Amino acid sequence: MANADKEHNNQRSSTVFTSISARSANAYRRQSIESDISTASPHRLVEMLFEGAVVNIGAAQFALERGDVKGKGQSLGRAIRIIEEGLKSNLNLEQGGELAANLDRIYDYSILRLTQANIHNYGAALEEISKLLSVVADGWKNMTSQSNSSQEVGHV
Repeated sequence: MANADKEHNNQRSSTVFTSISARSANAYRRQSIESDISTASPHRLVEMLFEGAVVNIGAAQFALERGDVKGKGQSLGRAIRIIEEGLKSNLNLEQGGELAANLDRIYDYSILRLTQANIHNYGAALEEISKLLSVVADGWKNMTSQSNSSQEVGHV
């Protein structure tokens, strides 16, 4: 009986606690991200937001395929928060003109589709929004690289 109790306690502790290496890896990852954020330019921060949204949508797609309802919801919640609190809330609709208004509509549409995907398990909507945000992110990256190239050759 003592061996059975010992085995049960070992199994329970392995499910309650993560391994030291997993905790260390997570701490390193968090520290690395925090370091990247603190030294990133505003343009790079926006790129990181796009990357985070797309990665979380991909994680939600994977969770959906596995039938992991909780994981899907958590990943979509993070993606929606990134879009709403990171990308959408930082638009300057007064000075940004038509571009900012279009991005505002894209972000609203993305949030709507991700919410629908979460409620109804629409994998196609996840793929749609992942592709849409990737296109917008590529445009942002190109704008940034063109801006840097113009400055390098003396154009402002």
